[in-house]
Amino acid sequence: MADEFAKGLTILTGGGLGWMVLSGWYTTPGFEETQLIGGLAIEEPDFFSQLALLSREVLFWFAILGALTFWVLIPAVKQMRGTTVEENE
Repeated sequence: MADEFAKGLTILTGGGLGWMVLSGWYTTPGFEETQLIGGLAIEEPDFFSQLALLSREVLFWFAILGALTFWVLIPAVKQMRGTTVEENE
C-alpha cells in the first residue's frame, strides 16, 4: 500500500507543479490581481501558448485522476480481488 501511496503522491506533486508553472506563466496578469486561476494574461495566444494552455489542463486532470487511481481505485480492486479469491477457496 505504501508503494501506491508514493506513486499517487508523485503524480499529484509532479502534475500539480507543472500546472502551477503553466498557470503562473499564462493566467497570472499581475501580482495584485487573481493568480493562477485568473483570465489569460495574453491577448491572442499563438500556437505554443495554446499548446501550453492545453498542457495545463491535461496536467491538472492527470494529477487529480492519477492520484485518485493510485489512492482509491487500485487498492479497491486489490481488496475486491482478495475477497473474491477467499470466497472461491
